[in-house]
Amino acid sequence: MAHSSVLSGIRVLDFGRYIAGPYCAALLADFGADVIRIDRVGGSEDRFVMPVSEEGEGAFFLQVNRNKRSITLDIDRAEGREVVRALVKTADVVVANMPPRTLASLGLDYPSLSAIKPDIILTASSAFGSHEEVAHRVGFDGVAQAMSGAVHLGGLPDQPAKAMVPVVDFSTALSCALGTVMALYERRASGRGQLVEGSLLHTALNLSSGALIEAATLGLDRQPTGNRSPVAGPSDLFRTQDGWVIVQVIGPALFKRWAGLVGRPDLLDEERFSDDIRRGENGAELSAIMAQWCASRGRNEVLSLLEQAKIPAGPVYSPNETLADETVKASRALHWTDYPGLQRAAPLVGAPLLLSRTPATIHTRPPRSGEHTQEVLEEAGYARSDIARLRSSGVI
Repeated sequence: MAHSSVLSGIRVLDFGRYIAGPYCAALLADFGADVIRIDRVGGSEDRFVMPVSEEGEGAFFLQVNRNKRSITLDIDRAEGREVVRALVKTADVVVANMPPRTLASLGLDYPSLSAIKPDIILTASSAFGSHEEVAHRVGFDGVAQAMSGAVHLGGLPDQPAKAMVPVVDFSTALSCALGTVMALYERRASGRGQLVEGSLLHTALNLSSGALIEAATLGLDRQPTGNRSPVAGPSDLFRTQDGWVIVQVIGPALFKRWAGLVGRPDLLDEERFSDDIRRGENGAELSAIMAQWCASRGRNEVLSLLEQAKIPAGPVYSPNETLADETVKASRALHWTDYPGLQRAAPLVGAPLLLSRTPATIHTRPPRSGEHTQEVLEEAGYARSDIARLRSSGVI
C-alpha cells in the first residue's frame, strides 16, 4: 500500500477533523503508514469547508487527507462501536482531535482504547488541553492565536489582526506527528503504548513565546506595530511602483549594508540606531526612509538590488503569484493531483521535510467518502454478508 519504508507496517485510524488531527495522520501516511480515515455516513463536516470540487470537497480537506483510505461509519451506534473495536485491534495508532469529554463519550479515550489493545498509541489534540477546567471547551485556530498575544501584536492599535492561514492548526499537527513517532519509537523498547497530547493553545503559546518571555522579564506592554518589527529595523512591508515587498534588516552587518544601499551611511553614527532594539524603537523613521527608496522603483529592481546587498527580502505574493513563482516551482513542494469533480489538478503541498533515503511521497489522491469501506472491513475479518447488513441498516 505505502511506498515509503519508514512507517510501513504501521496502521493508523484517523478520527481527526479539520486540520490538526487529519494533517498529523497525513504526515504519517506520507512516510508509509496505512491510514484509514473514519468518515461520517454522508461525509464529515470538515470535508466541505472552502469547497473546490463539484461535490463540494474543500481545499484544506484535499491537502490533509492524501494517501489515506476512507470508510464511513456511524460511531454513535452500538454496531458502529463494534466496528471500531474490530479496527482498533488491528491498529497501532488512533488519531483524534476533539474535546476530551467527547473522546470519552465515544469510547475513544486512552483507557477505553488500551483495554482493547494494550500497546495502542492515542494521539489526541484539543483546543485547550485535557485538564478539568477546559476539557469541555471547543475552539479553533483563531481562538488560540487570539489568546496567545499574537493577534494583539500583529495588528494596529485600533485593529488587531490574525493570520488568515491556520498556522496553529498545522503547527499542532506537526507536533502531534513528532509525538506519535516518538511514542512508536519508545514502544519498540517497552512494548507499551501511551497517550500523546497536543493543544492549539499550547502550540500558539510556543509561537508567541518570545513576546511572552519579554513581557514577563522586562514588564513591557508592547503595542502593535502592524507589519513593522518592534525589535529591529527597517523590517516592514514596503510598496514599490508595481507591488509590495518585505525587507528584514536584523543585526549590525545587515544594517550597515542597508545604510550604504539607500545612501544613508550617516545613520550608522546615530545613537538612536546603534543596535537592533533601538532600531526597532525608532523603526518608523527607518521604515519611512525605506518606503521612499522603494516607491520610485519597480518590485523586480528593488528585490534585485536588495539581493546584491545580501539583505533578506521577498515579494508579497497573491496565491496565484505564489503558484507561478520559479523558486516555489523549484522547491518541488507542490504535487499536482487530480481528484474526481475538480476542473483542474490541485497543488497538494508535500511534507515540509526531506529525508534523503526514505522520502515522503504523495502516492494516492484523497479518498472519496467511504471509498474503501468494503475492502477495509473485509481486511478486518468481516464477511460480505455482514458488511451488506451494516450497509442496509445505515451503520456504514
